[in-house]
Amino acid sequence: MPLLMAKLGEVYTITRVSGTEEMRLHLNNLGFVVDGQISVVSELNGNLIVNVKGSRIGISREMAAKIMIR
Repeated sequence: MPLLMAKLGEVYTITRVSGTEEMRLHLNNLGFVVDGQISVVSELNGNLIVNVKGSRIGISREMAAKIMIR
């Protein structure tokens, strides 16, 4: 399921990151890697603050839609 559907505070595993090559590389550099752990800290108007690799990162709704989790 896309990261947009994640519940607050639940820990998920990233299964796929899609989008343009530039977007995938940017997300990879931020720590959004396959089999990495991720949790949603808060949500505002579809934009998310997530915890990935011990850091809180804000991402847009469009980017969150490209990150698949389980």
